[in-house]
Amino acid sequence: MQDIFQKKEGLGRLAEAVIQKLMEEEACRHIGAESYGRSPSRRGYRNGYKPRRIRTRVGELSFRVPQVRECTEGPYQPSMLLKWQRSERALLTSCAEMYFQGVSTRAVQEVLEEMGGMGFSAGQISRIASELDEEINQLRARRISHTEYPFLLVDARYEHIRSNGHIVSKAVLVSVGITLEGRREVLDWRVGDSESEETWSEVFRNLKDRGLRGLKMVTSDAHEGIRAAVRRHFQGTAWQRCRVHFKRDILKKAPWQVRKILARELRAVFAPEERRECMQRAEEMAERWEERYPSLSRILRNGIEECLTVCRLPSSLRRKLCSTNMLERQMQDLKKRTAVVRIFPNAASCERLIGARLVELNEKWAVAERRYLDLEQLAHPEYQGVLDALGMT
Repeated sequence: MQDIFQKKEGLGRLAEAVIQKLMEEEACRHIGAESYGRSPSRRGYRNGYKPRRIRTRVGELSFRVPQVRECTEGPYQPSMLLKWQRSERALLTSCAEMYFQGVSTRAVQEVLEEMGGMGFSAGQISRIASELDEEINQLRARRISHTEYPFLLVDARYEHIRSNGHIVSKAVLVSVGITLEGRREVLDWRVGDSESEETWSEVFRNLKDRGLRGLKMVTSDAHEGIRAAVRRHFQGTAWQRCRVHFKRDILKKAPWQVRKILARELRAVFAPEERRECMQRAEEMAERWEERYPSLSRILRNGIEECLTVCRLPSSLRRKLCSTNMLERQMQDLKKRTAVVRIFPNAASCERLIGARLVELNEKWAVAERRYLDLEQLAHPEYQGVLDALGMT
């Protein structure tokens, strides 16, 4: 048993055994009956197996995928392999492309060795990239006019990308919408030169062209490029300044010795549900620190009101809409993927890897049993018209 965990081959055998068992159980649920079992809920029949191989970080894994026939639910597709394979293919394609972009062969080989000691031909790379691009482009170009999106969260992070013989830092812009049913959807992502107004305007213009409607509030950090693009393309839409970014901006204005005290006071500022009480506590805090850290007090006074837009919403919705934390968590997960590559050979390779992961994430959100937000409470008489009033000053 100890040998399994010490060697990559052992981990591969363990992964094969576990996933094979999961597929068998999933296939039984798919047809509504155990193997060779009699059941009135049976929806189809087993029909042997189909071999399947997948390259992973622990080497090449082999599986026997159960096949079904005459099933009212359609053919069986192992969910864990579909999601796994897409992100693995994107990661491997990004690494393999580096060979043809002049990146150090040794550096790329180290990455591929870490992922299972795999190599690729030019034909394989082209085929894999083509399949991925088709899936990714379908999601990013789809019409989004089938429902309204009252809430939009946007955020950006930076990746190192090779461009014209130089390594530059480029912004990856991601937009997530929340529908009237309270479900999250990945609406757009792209690589831009920066977080400028022009770049964000391209994002928002694309969303409007694809049918975005019903938008009432945008949550983001206070980057001027985002704010200017929101004012330009979503006139009359409320803007919620991310409270987490706001707190970070304030804490940067003081030495580390007092940051715990400041963080505690900031939590107290945002604790009340009443907007007026929050404003009063912010002013009291600004007065306490004005003599020692005037720039801190200035940021607090100038930005506090922008952080209180969600106070017009029911308390149960405020926590998830007052910041971009949800989106930042997904950005951190993306970083784990992109850190393996370190430097992308081009912007298309970066978009492909990030897009593959976001496709998986969007599918996960679509089938989630629980909705992200319960917007039905907005139908309560107390909150009648609250969405229409969000953009009012």
